[in-house]
Amino acid sequence: MPTDWIMGLLGGGLIGLGGAVFLLANGRIMGASGLIGGLVDGSGRSNAGERIAFLAGTAGVPLILALLFGAVENNLTQNVILLIAGGLLVGVGTRIANGCTSGHGVCGISRLSLRGIVATCFYILAGGLTIALLRHGLGVM
Repeated sequence: MPTDWIMGLLGGGLIGLGGAVFLLANGRIMGASGLIGGLVDGSGRSNAGERIAFLAGTAGVPLILALLFGAVENNLTQNVILLIAGGLLVGVGTRIANGCTSGHGVCGISRLSLRGIVATCFYILAGGLTIALLRHGLGVM
């Protein structure tokens, strides 16, 4: 099995484990967009420390691993405009869908939530269509 697949499998397992621990410890779904949204709009003030710790771990652990093991090769575009537009569109999409990949995809599907399953199908379809249109239709890389 290629190393990339093994690392992806391990990473996915850790995300699933994190979601299970978060649900068991807090009784709430581990949705990154909801955690961030609660900090931004102020609705998560009562547990802001917990939200910040989780988000800091989410961003900090990959940075620490990159320092320890070296950066990994990726196919991320160098076009800053595309990165900003993509980030904004993801933010808008998570608000419209009332959740993100960690909430609907990881936690929703594992709980057999119809809403999570439907949302995941739609965002996977939308992502595939976007790539097909931008990369293959318009030649944007």
